[in-house]
Amino acid sequence: MHPSKKPRAESPSTLKKRTAGIIAALRKQYPDAQCSLVHADPLQLLVATILSAQCTDKRVNEVTGT
Repeated sequence: MHPSKKPRAESPSTLKKRTAGIIAALRKQYPDAQCSLVHADPLQLLVATILSAQCTDKRVNEVTGT
């Protein structure tokens, strides 16, 4: 892509369809996938995900105490 050209934004309906397709493909490929990070709410999951980039999920669970 030329540096001066911006990618065209997707319409909300196109984005929603593409997202649904990606989620369906992931569920098919990984039907038994589960999150190994222990969390009580979306904010805890976000923080745990950020921390897990720096160490193991097991260590994050120990540090956060959840």
